[in-house]
Amino acid sequence: MPDPTTASVPTASLPLDEARHIVTEAMVAVGYTPEDAAVIADHLMDCELRGLPYAGLARAVSIVERIRATEPPQPIQVVQESPVSAALDGGDQVGYLVAARATEIGVEKARAHGMAMVGARQTWYTGMFSYYLERIVDAGFVGMIAGSAPALVAPYGGTESRFGTNPIAFGFPTADGPLIWDIGTSSITHAEVTLAARLDEALPAGKAFDPAGRPTTDAAAALQGAFTVWGGHKGSGLALVVHLLGMLAGASAAPVGVSDCGFLAVVLDPSKLGDAADFRARAAEFATSVRNTRPVDGGSAVRVPFDRSAALRAETLRRGTIEVTVPVLEALRQITTKK
Repeated sequence: MPDPTTASVPTASLPLDEARHIVTEAMVAVGYTPEDAAVIADHLMDCELRGLPYAGLARAVSIVERIRATEPPQPIQVVQESPVSAALDGGDQVGYLVAARATEIGVEKARAHGMAMVGARQTWYTGMFSYYLERIVDAGFVGMIAGSAPALVAPYGGTESRFGTNPIAFGFPTADGPLIWDIGTSSITHAEVTLAARLDEALPAGKAFDPAGRPTTDAAAALQGAFTVWGGHKGSGLALVVHLLGMLAGASAAPVGVSDCGFLAVVLDPSKLGDAADFRARAAEFATSVRNTRPVDGGSAVRVPFDRSAALRAETLRRGTIEVTVPVLEALRQITTKK
């Protein structure tokens, strides 16, 4: 088991342009077109900009490993469609591409008809739902996205995996910018555990069980066992509901391995219920009132969802560099030299 007292893994400072280039080249090296590689790289780099390194360059290594271990994916297909809905078969394409296409379709249909519901199945690694919601909100719409995944998380009171990490997210346009709430329903993300296993680092206590149902801080054992659910019995109920929404999109209840994640996006045009500009103004005013809430003694100022992400992204862009763990950077460089 990894020792939580061990020294941290060494890191290297990398200019943003170089980091994006390395990720793009790694994707091209395993068969993605330059255009698709750029789409994937943009998402992974946004994770890095927002202070989520386990979902950034480290995830690129996991993508390459998954691609090399499976049969080539098939084209993304729309298998069912109406003026306000679409169902996609992802063809086992990585979710960054499938969810991007689903988001585009949802925005197009909401623009034409005021609302849209788009589901996708047969995909994996869809990343941050807030990434897609920014695009929905930037188009002036309200969005909700939910997604299921292979069993990794134990329901409250249990020690065997039944749920995916099952994120759910909501986005609202305001006069001051996007307000986006994006959470996973597990106490720790799959990407965090995967990176900890790759670096032989311990997990925090209380986040996982080993295959025998014993609490563990060993990331490798957690990947074979189960993560704990976020939010106790309430979070467990939310995880179950999100799993059913992924199944509504056509995904399996219990897919095998890293496969068949469900993705469901609902896009709403606020102008169909009233004055959209008035809603944005009132939403901004409400968000300001939340920020102005008196904090607890000794506490910092109250934030609303997405404040932290926006501030970290702005700071990283100003700095112009990110810190990447050396093992991840070396793995990516090896991939790019083995085209």
